[in-house]
Amino acid sequence: MKELDDKAFNLFDLGLKKAGQVRLFDENALDENGNLIDFGTQVAIVSHYLQTKGTKNSKPFRDKAPKFIKLWNEWVKGRPQEYNLDDSIAAEPSALDTYLFHDIYNPPFKSVDHPKFTFIDLFAGIGGFRIAMQNLGGKCVFSSEWDEQAQKTYFANYGEYPFGDITLESTKQYIPDNFDILCAGFPCQAFSLAGKRLGFAETRGTLFFDVAEILRRKQPKALFLENVKGLALHDKGKTLKTILNTLDEVGYIVPEPQIINAMYFGVPQHRERIYIVGFRKDLGITAEDFTYPAQKEVTKHWIDVREAEPVPSKYYLSTTYVNTLINHKKRHEAKGNGFGYAIIPDDGVANAIVVGGMGRERNIVIDKRQTDMTPTTRIKGEYNRDGWRRMTPREWGALQGYPVYDTGNGNPIFVIPVADASAYKQFGNSVAVPAIQATAEQILRTLRKLK
Repeated sequence: MKELDDKAFNLFDLGLKKAGQVRLFDENALDENGNLIDFGTQVAIVSHYLQTKGTKNSKPFRDKAPKFIKLWNEWVKGRPQEYNLDDSIAAEPSALDTYLFHDIYNPPFKSVDHPKFTFIDLFAGIGGFRIAMQNLGGKCVFSSEWDEQAQKTYFANYGEYPFGDITLESTKQYIPDNFDILCAGFPCQAFSLAGKRLGFAETRGTLFFDVAEILRRKQPKALFLENVKGLALHDKGKTLKTILNTLDEVGYIVPEPQIINAMYFGVPQHRERIYIVGFRKDLGITAEDFTYPAQKEVTKHWIDVREAEPVPSKYYLSTTYVNTLINHKKRHEAKGNGFGYAIIPDDGVANAIVVGGMGRERNIVIDKRQTDMTPTTRIKGEYNRDGWRRMTPREWGALQGYPVYDTGNGNPIFVIPVADASAYKQFGNSVAVPAIQATAEQILRTLRKLK
């Protein structure tokens, strides 16, 4: 193995770029059943441990994490190393820690040192909930996200590698006790409504069941869930009724869920999502004690989040594609349908960005700043000369309220370490950060009334 210089070692170089191909193990890398703990999970355990070291929330990681650190250090150095496995290393990082894990101790969005509250981030995506909660003084003590590309983006920005599949008991065992708020942008799966009770039993087999099960076991003070607007009407309202009955059954009072539109919270995107907030019953909080944030007015438009410099020609549409979109829309208009592309004016508000072609086709913009239209990718025909282009991944990030641009004030900039295809998917699946933050602020205000 090549000799390492004096520079800090980047954990991505240890294998996260190709985590599935890395096998580092000794007797300490086996679980209680004798199975190898995969490298991604090892990184999740270690990064969570280093983020929570010296606090009560490090308990689930204390046994394995120091042993993995020793194993990795020996692998990097190519020889046995002395390492103090005692958890009394406490909160201050050692020289070895900062050498091996520069990217954990120096991410763009650092964990809060003296938090006002703690939370967990389930179905975390790329951390929209996390940014919002950290902005309010919260500390994340557990994160979970199954998509490997999203895990890499999350790690690059927060210095924490999320655990994988939350449906597995082997993942749930690492969730600490005594955190304050459970956050989850859980996927909406079909619910089986064969029974009449419409409660905890009927959610089994869905991903929501895992959220409910964690709430039942851990009993945090509050919960904050986000989902697509259609959840409110799914199966004639029975699905939402099942969710609310389940939350009641596991011990939570839930104010009436509300549809929140992100465009009223400082991002120029018409994005409606249902928010579900709940409080543990024994806290004495009533449904009337909580109020969702007011949705007042649109304050930003597309031009406010457009990239400052001309974007590369690869984002411009080919003449062939433009003609296809025009003809497709004409066919539907002839049938009385409203399907087809949409051009967002500079002073307009974008349509909801979603994964798939329509997420881009319903958000075409006209931008004539680029003069070099030399093709950089394979396209049918030439690039159009009328300025039609798709938005860039960074612009999608701005539409979701992520700090993706350098504003010159020294604030951190969100890192996009993945290819465009993955970045579009990640931002399209994300939550709108400002709307989440405004609602979380109301949750915290309600909890403070207890003091």
